[in-house]
Amino acid sequence: MAAPRVERTLEVGPLELLCGGKLERVEQFVSLEGELRDGGANAVLVPHALTGSAQVRDWWDGLAGPGKLLDPSEACIIGINVLGGCYGSTGPASPAPDGKPYGSRWPLVTVRDMVEAQYRALRALGVRRLAAVVGGSLGGMQALEWALDHPEMVEHAIPIGAYDHFSAFGIAYNRVALEAIRLDGNFRNGDYYDGAAPMRGLKLARKIAMITYKSDELFTQRFERRPDRKGENPFRSLGERFDVEGYLDEQGDRLTSRFDANTYIALSRAMDLFETRDRKVKDTRPKLTFVGISSDILFLPQYVRAASERMRERGFDSQYLELVSDHGHDAFLADTGDLARLLRPHVPAFLTATAP
Repeated sequence: MAAPRVERTLEVGPLELLCGGKLERVEQFVSLEGELRDGGANAVLVPHALTGSAQVRDWWDGLAGPGKLLDPSEACIIGINVLGGCYGSTGPASPAPDGKPYGSRWPLVTVRDMVEAQYRALRALGVRRLAAVVGGSLGGMQALEWALDHPEMVEHAIPIGAYDHFSAFGIAYNRVALEAIRLDGNFRNGDYYDGAAPMRGLKLARKIAMITYKSDELFTQRFERRPDRKGENPFRSLGERFDVEGYLDEQGDRLTSRFDANTYIALSRAMDLFETRDRKVKDTRPKLTFVGISSDILFLPQYVRAASERMRERGFDSQYLELVSDHGHDAFLADTGDLARLLRPHVPAFLTATAP
């Protein structure tokens, strides 16, 4: 019998933000799949990455689902749309106290703010423990933040393709991508909800990001210097594309059909602001498993390993694993079979299906 998926929108009250400012009314959209037992003894929180959602299996079905590493017949899989998101939780498109969308008035939100809102939502649901928090990229930042801010609640945090801060390289790429959105004539300083959205800017931002999510090896294998598969020939005219250009255009089009530009800006900036190296460590220290990706240029694997070592020096039971893949940063989404095999020995048996 399939485990039911329950979706709820929870109001978690006003929230004072780390960088100043206050959100008067915060909602969190939560998805739970599987039966919650013993206040969360079998609960796995799966925070999503930049453009993900609370519906974990919609974007990580290679890792979560019947017979997968996280099996809803054993684990209660919990997803929460992040604060600042556009899939149900309070974000820039949500009504401010005056009834109009926040838009340009949306404040700075940090990963720490996101986790605080999630914590309140889980407490409201009666979740008192988390057997694991596992996520990639921005989701990995949240996993680590959970281990630092609410260690008494977390047994095991698994940051994948993430470490204890965000690099200058990542901030630089984000700056260029976000500038693309802001230069779109439809952006209107973020107050575009009564008119056309800045689709061209968002598409360009996504294309810039996709270059950092992949690797030279993958692009060479998949595209080389071939003309676009839809019949264009870059040797015929300036406007025709190589195959890799067609791929980037397609990825941009896919995102603009489902995502909000202000959310893209807000969550990207939250990544830029992420820094935990100077954080005071609490007495309780959950187990940590950092996963680096061999071909990741955005979150270099040596940086992930170094973060694991720093956390071990601070008294955590911290280990480093490496996913070997040519998919770059996106490997945590693209190579889920290999990722599941890598993680299986480190995930409690009571959360997972029997290994194939």
